[in-house]
Amino acid sequence: MADASPDTAEQVARVLRSIEETQKFVAEQRKLMSEQAKLQAEAAKMERDRALAPWQIIVASMAVGAAFFGAGAAFIKLLT
Repeated sequence: MADASPDTAEQVARVLRSIEETQKFVAEQRKLMSEQAKLQAEAAKMERDRALAPWQIIVASMAVGAAFFGAGAAFIKLLT
């Protein structure tokens, strides 16, 4: 019986170490999954921005055109 006690304590210690290693592994996996989710969100944002870029150029060009038209009209009115 005296031999069983140290062997049992060793098994308990091994199980506790195994549980601790598993918890560390799970925590690391969660951290990596969180980082991956952040990267996916950033990639989606960049894709959305890339898709909207031509429309932003079109709207900005229209605004510049309207500004030039207004400036030209004001200049013509100033001259007359």
